[in-house]
Amino acid sequence: MRSNPDSSRSPRGTRKPTNVSIGQALIDEARVLNVNISQAAEAGLKAALSARRAEIWLQENQQAIESSNAYVSEKGLPLAKYRGF
Repeated sequence: MRSNPDSSRSPRGTRKPTNVSIGQALIDEARVLNVNISQAAEAGLKAALSARRAEIWLQENQQAIESSNAYVSEKGLPLAKYRGF
């Protein structure tokens, strides 16, 4: 059975029971405040994945970013003479 590759981005994607360890104080407070632990964990995981993807992109593109910044520092913006502000 294949899982939907976009299921991690879709609220209706296939769900899989997973065991995680979470501090007891957090669990207790979540229960008192009626926070759905599964939804909160999923939201946190999505945020962590997004942040990690951004870090990886920056690492992979660091050389190009530095090259572009050096060009602008040295020669200015390529179309600056056409700016109306």
